[in-house]
Amino acid sequence: MSRPVIAIAGLGIESSTFSPARTEAPAFHPRRGADVLTRYPFLAPGQPLRAAADWRGALVGKALPGGTVTGPAYAELAAELLNRLGDLGPIDGLWYDIHGAMTVEDLDDAEAELLRRIREVVGPDVLVSTSMDLHGNVSRELVHQSDLITCYRMAPHEDAMETKERAARNLVDLLASGAPRPVKAWVPVPVLLAGEQTSTRIEPAKSVYAAVEEVEAGEGVTDAAIWVGYAWADEPRNRAAVVVTGPDPDAVSAGAERLARGFWEARHDFEFVAPTGTLDECLDAALASPARPYFISDTGDNPTAGGAGDVTWGLRQVLDRPEFKDPSGPTVLYASLPGPAAVETAVRAGVGATVTVTAGAEVDDRHAGPLTLTGVVHAIRHGDRDAEVEVVLRVGGVHVVLTRLRKPYHHEHDFTDLELDPRAADLVLVKIGYLEPELFAMAADWKMALTPGGVDQDLTRLGHRRVRRPLFPFDPAMPDPDLTARIVAPSAEPLTGPDE
Repeated sequence: MSRPVIAIAGLGIESSTFSPARTEAPAFHPRRGADVLTRYPFLAPGQPLRAAADWRGALVGKALPGGTVTGPAYAELAAELLNRLGDLGPIDGLWYDIHGAMTVEDLDDAEAELLRRIREVVGPDVLVSTSMDLHGNVSRELVHQSDLITCYRMAPHEDAMETKERAARNLVDLLASGAPRPVKAWVPVPVLLAGEQTSTRIEPAKSVYAAVEEVEAGEGVTDAAIWVGYAWADEPRNRAAVVVTGPDPDAVSAGAERLARGFWEARHDFEFVAPTGTLDECLDAALASPARPYFISDTGDNPTAGGAGDVTWGLRQVLDRPEFKDPSGPTVLYASLPGPAAVETAVRAGVGATVTVTAGAEVDDRHAGPLTLTGVVHAIRHGDRDAEVEVVLRVGGVHVVLTRLRKPYHHEHDFTDLELDPRAADLVLVKIGYLEPELFAMAADWKMALTPGGVDQDLTRLGHRRVRRPLFPFDPAMPDPDLTARIVAPSAEPLTGPDE
């Protein structure tokens, strides 16, 4: 029997509608053709899954979380993706690798709409397996257009590649079996919480997500998934959801309802993954603590949740603290603040020079204006994929990382590449939410500062107006919802009724 032909396509980004930033096509760093396969170690030559099918890359683009995607950017990328799929010829399956929280100007439910257009190109008989981030959003339309659908089970996402491999393997197995399309049980859960409140490092999310594997292991079930949803966008689809797929309608329905009830019943128990406070409270605690290095998350402008990255409010508070003005005082690392002109000035001056530069608030100036600072150029680095150019400016005891373009700082080498030693620092402030694994392992202690920005952790003050209500926590006294499983029709059949 010949190997099935499987195409790979998708666009992925988290888009905060509460950020003034806009995302353009180059931010997706699209890979095309055979280069798509190099994204996935389990599809490397010699791997069993690579040999199980004829894999053909169309276009896969993944962007750093940011603002709403512009209409022209989406149109450009979608058109190329569809054209490349059409050029592949007949296919048996499609692996749709997305994030699930992409917001596009004047378009709701962008991933479902793109998949609908993909089906117009590849035809209704092609089997589609969709893989997602658990912070994506799952409308009934997206489930309708997919045959298999799954998401990460860990936050932070240490199982990201494992999830993608599961989605690809499930598709190969379904094609090889010749079995009918799976039954899909979908339950929307009217809860919308930030990822920092639903980390699987702690309860109740740890137990809520542990139940996913138990459901998946049941007879008649192929896959099970819980999506937390994406809290910083304002669309009707933004909420938690459960989908269970498999050949047995009773099994998938029972499993989906079990997972949905577990999530709903735990809604009041979700807490932030670390102690929180104002930035001043966090700084006071850090200075009073003997724990070193002490990490503080500047959460409101986290670029890996969709923040613009250039809010100056947090850094301004740090530099105003008298404890940090003396170079012989506590060593503080702050990552980071975009400032293209500031970076250019520092590069021209060179390491060791004293410069006065202005950076930040070019995109998001709602909370503080551009920040002028004078300091010594400590390090310069060229060639980063996201930042392009990085500069460290030492201002008193604070080592400020300035970038040409915004960049997340998740790894130890992000600092050591800039001649900074986070393990020897007193305080490390990072624009992030929950600490990524390397930072978490490094931190002797840690707090989350509830700071302003496009991904403000205080969801109720952001101003959601288009989400479906009632919705927890916006309506804390809402009645219990209908958590009955909805069996979603196959894509070849019409989808009727409201996307409730």
